[in-house]
This record gives sequence, C-alpha cells and structure tokens, in this order.
Amino acid sequence: MKLLPRLAGVGRGKLSRPGEVPRGARNRLLTPATKLGPYEIAAPLGAGGMGEVYRARDTKLNRDVALKVLPEAFAKDTERMARFRREAQVLASLNHPNIATIHDLEESNGTCALVMELVEGPTLAERIRGSADVGAVREPPLHLDEALHIAKQIAEGLEYAHERGIIHRDLKPANVKVRPDGTVKILDFGLAKALEETPATGTVSDSPTISAAATREGMILGTAAYMSPEQARGKTVDRRCDIWSFGPCFSRC
Repeated sequence: MKLLPRLAGVGRGKLSRPGEVPRGARNRLLTPATKLGPYEIAAPLGAGGMGEVYRARDTKLNRDVALKVLPEAFAKDTERMARFRREAQVLASLNHPNIATIHDLEESNGTCALVMELVEGPTLAERIRGSADVGAVREPPLHLDEALHIAKQIAEGLEYAHERGIIHRDLKPANVKVRPDGTVKILDFGLAKALEETPATGTVSDSPTISAAATREGMILGTAAYMSPEQARGKTVDRRCDIWSFGPCFSRC
C-alpha cells in the first residue's frame, strides 16, 4: 500500500510532551504572555502536522482555553483559509459532552488559531501505556471496566456527529482525552478534512495524512494504523471509516 509522499503530522513517538515542542516547530514557538486578540499564551502543550497547541487565557471571559495555531503556510493561503472557515463553522455546531468544543477562530497579526475547549487529563494513548501522571501518582494501565466506559463514551460522541453528517477521519487514541472525572473528550473532530496538505514529518503508522479534498477518490487521509481499507486506498469515505478506526482504538485498551 503506497501511503507516501503526502504524510503529515508528528508520529506518536514524536509527539511533544506538555511544555515541549518538536525541534522543527521551535522557530515558530509563541512565548508566554504573547497575545492573539483577547487570548494570552500561557504555555505550549504540543505540536503536530495540524499545528501547534497552546494553553491560553481568554481575557474577555476569564477562562483557560486551548489554542491550535495553524501552520504559517496554511494561514497565508486565502483559498485554503476560506475553506477552513466554512468547515470550522460546521464543526463549531457540534455540542456533545464527549466532543471537545470549538469556541472561536482567531485571526490576529498574520496568525490564525482555532480556539477550543481546554481538556485536562491524559490522552487515551497515554492511559493505554499507563504513562499518565496524576499529581505524583502514576496511573495504572486500563482495566476492562474502565476501557468499556471509555469506549461507550467514544461511541456516543461518534454517533452524535454521524447523525449530523460529520465524520472524524482521524480517530485514534492520541485524539481522545480522559478527564480526571472519567469523562472522555474526542479531539480534532473533522479537522483532518478542514485542513489541507502540510509538510511531511513523523512516521507512516501514526502520522495523519492530510489531503486537499478529503472525500474525493484518489485522496488518502487519516492515520495509517487506524485507517479503514477505503481510506488506505484513497476511496470516498463515510461514517464507516470512523467505525473501523474505533475498532483498533478499543482493541488497544
């Protein structure tokens, strides 16, 4: 199966930890106290093919948010930005307890950032590895009851979005967060379609492949380790690609 050369993003082994940014992204690092409109940068949270993510403070509403700063080349492309704004409007309409909310789209000083709900807690990938620290205590690997509880919430979030004609296209443990209270939040819902091609980095098995026209035949989009056969072949995809991806996500629990 030929997946290269249009692979984008940072592989699971390459994802930055909180407070760290991959080497290739450091030259664009926004420093604490930098302001984008009403949002004040607090600290970097990570980076990947879909952009850099920061913890920030909404100075208008006095709340913490997550800012996903889009790649510079993307933000400067008028056509791609127009398409992204349209997609962002659709994604912002999603309102479900298991889907991370999109609050705003901020464009300031040549920088474009998606303003999202800040979800505390480890990713499902971290929980599966048993590598998430809560305070000074390292969490144990997932037990069956907890895995079933997480899977149920992921399924409910997917069902809600699918009923509204929106598919994720890049469902994987790294795009799912588990809050300290046990609530599951699916991240980056639909962003794989909203975003276009970005420079290739990372590994084949864990990197998202971002295409210019996600649903057209001949285009590949998703994460190879979780792709449905249709995605891997560049065929037109529908909600069934998320259902397929849900399988390996749950099996890894």
